[in-house]
This record gives sequence, C-alpha cells and structure tokens, in this order.
Amino acid sequence: MKSSDLFARAKTLMPGGVSSPVRAIKPNPFYVERAAGSHLATVDGADLIDCCLGYGPLILGHAHPVVREAIERQLEKGWLYGTPTPLELDLAGMITADHPAVDMVRFVSSGSEATMAAIRLARGYTGKQDIIKVEGGFHGAHDAVLVKAGSGATTLGVPDSAGVLADLVAHTRQVPYNDPEALETLLANDDVAAFILEPIMGNIGPVLPDGDYLADVREITAAHDVLLILDEVITGYRVGIGGAEVFYGVKPDLATFGKIIGGGLPIGAFGGRRDIMELVAPAGPVYQAGTFSGNPASLAAGYATLRHLHDHPEVYRRLDEATRAIGEVAVDAHKGSFVRIGSLFKHFFRDSAPRDYREVKECDTAAFSRFWKAMLDTGVFLPPSQFETNFLSAAHTTQDIKQIAEAYGSCLFA
Repeated sequence: MKSSDLFARAKTLMPGGVSSPVRAIKPNPFYVERAAGSHLATVDGADLIDCCLGYGPLILGHAHPVVREAIERQLEKGWLYGTPTPLELDLAGMITADHPAVDMVRFVSSGSEATMAAIRLARGYTGKQDIIKVEGGFHGAHDAVLVKAGSGATTLGVPDSAGVLADLVAHTRQVPYNDPEALETLLANDDVAAFILEPIMGNIGPVLPDGDYLADVREITAAHDVLLILDEVITGYRVGIGGAEVFYGVKPDLATFGKIIGGGLPIGAFGGRRDIMELVAPAGPVYQAGTFSGNPASLAAGYATLRHLHDHPEVYRRLDEATRAIGEVAVDAHKGSFVRIGSLFKHFFRDSAPRDYREVKECDTAAFSRFWKAMLDTGVFLPPSQFETNFLSAAHTTQDIKQIAEAYGSCLFA
C-alpha cells in the first residue's frame, strides 16, 4: 500500500492523520517501512538520506548495533517492572558526572514532561508563580509554555492553543533571545520563579547565542534570585559530552534532558542542585510521578548510546567537519544564510543569520518549501519546516555527506 493510501485511511482514524503536527507533510506524508544507519526506506520504495533523525535523538543513526543489542538484552529480561532498576543508577550516574550543575536527576517519559516538572519544581522551591521563557522557545506541549510570541520585552502570556487557560499563561512572561537587557528590565519589576531557556534555540533553528549572552543570563538571574533552567532536550549530548552547559561554560540551577539520553526510545529527565531536587516527592512536597518513568528499555538504550559517545569522542569532531563541508557549499549559493554548530545545521532563507524569533519569522517560507521539495526529490530528507533544525549522525558516511552537499548546491542554485 502506498503512502497516499495509508494517509487517506489515517485521516479517518487520527486527527489530521498523524500523531504529531510536524509530520503532516502536504499533500501527504511518506510512510517509513524501515531504517538503518543514515537511511530511511519508505513504503513507496524510496531510499532517503535522513537529516531529521527523529528530530534529534538518533545521534548514532538508526538501529545502531550497540543500541539494538542493549535493547534486546533488556527485552529478554522484561520491559516494565514498576520498581527501581540498577539501570537507573547507571544512567543517572553518567548524567550527573557529565554535568557539573546536576547533582541529582529524576527520570520521566518525555522532554515535555521534564520541562513541566522542572517549572513546577522551580515554583515549589521559590514560592513564586511567574516564569519567563524566550519568544519562540519551545519547551514541550504543556499549558504553561504554549504561549504566543509577543511584541514587547515584557509581554504577558497569551494562549497559543485552544483549551489553554488565559489565567494560567498569564504567569508566563517572554523576552527576546539574545537580549539580556530585556531580561534585566523585566526582572527589575517582576517577582519570577525561573527563566527557562534553550541555550541554542533548536525548534526554530539552530539560532545561536551571542558571545556573552548565556553568561549574562546567568549573572542576571542570579542577581535577582531567579532560577535558571537550561532546556537541553535538544542540545544534551548533541553539542558534546555535558551539552551546552559544558560547551558554553554556563551553570544552571536546573536542567532538562530528553532525546539522545534515551537512544531513540521515549525518555526525559530533569536535574540540578541537590537542595532543589530534594524537594521532589517522595523526598519533598513537589509531586511528580509516572508509570513509565525510568523505563528499563529506554534506560538501556540511553546508557548504551552515552557509553558509546564517551568511548568514541571523535564522533563529535567528525560531525562538526561534516556540517562545515555542507555549509561551504550552501554559503556559495548566495541565497540566504547557513547556520551550523556541531551536528546541527540549517539554511535560512534570509539575508543574514537570525538572532531571535522575530528575525526567523522574516524568512521566506515559500522559498524554503520549494527547496525542501527539491532536496527530497534528490533523496535527502530534511525536517519539513523552515523552523526546525537539521541533524547529522555518526552513521552518515562520507558519501552521504557528499550527496547532501551536492544536493544543497543544486537545489539552492536552482
């Protein structure tokens, strides 16, 4: 059965025919039958080089043997106990060792759940109600962070989804990215529990921090007794061991993780200073719980992935060289701006690299759509939005990179 036939049936069974909105490619999404390494095989017989990689988790590629074997070993022992497992200690120990700011972690089932719990914990610790996020920053699909970007530095929250209470998001303020002055101005007048921040804006990017921005944010939040939450769901283990915390040398009070720490299986985690984390139930009064939290299969896949990255740190160097090679071709096209950091990359259809959400919104999305379709026709699958980051994995070969670079050249020059 072809993708178009499957989608026609899916629309009768699921809202919009998909399980997540970004997958609703028009006129219909393609359906994947299997994946291995850096390639996807569709039900229509296409073979695609994958630069989406599940939106970031698969840094080692699809069905990596080390990860697959770890999952298989765990499945032989069972895959849900409802009890603690030794694997929790293994993965928690690795995460805390790799992140100087993280003394303790709590495992959950998704990045959205991690940010939701971190915000609740920040409010419980400080006794304050309001939080601040960056305009265009994405921290999952829970009510407190589904807020429209505003036009001013101290914009009050407005719901970005039907069903979200205006009274709830009124406690979520917003500031532009790369604008420490706006943050300082807001904190001078408001009583705030936490500032939650993607260190690199991944869901509209990558949009990179200015040289001193993260250091300034840390100084400003500390001066106003506001907790800094680094949302490392995308950047965690993607920009290197220790994520953006280590890469940029910024020490948050709390951090959230997901994607790579599960090796491609569902997971999330939040962690931070011991005095804050010890308020989480059952140690303290901030409640958090979940049937699938600390799922053994996810822990096994995540630990195998992180162990492999520790044992093969050259992966990061090779991925950085690969995106640089693609960027050299894209820059020559003189159409827009190419942004990269490590294995994250994106071509923005805008004259200069965007510094914040408002500048990203200036991109020519029609031009991107034409480019995306042309890339897919060459056999390269990019996330189907100007506002999503592209990824590479350790499984992408030299030939893959050459093909991606050649496709960029031909499709941007077309």
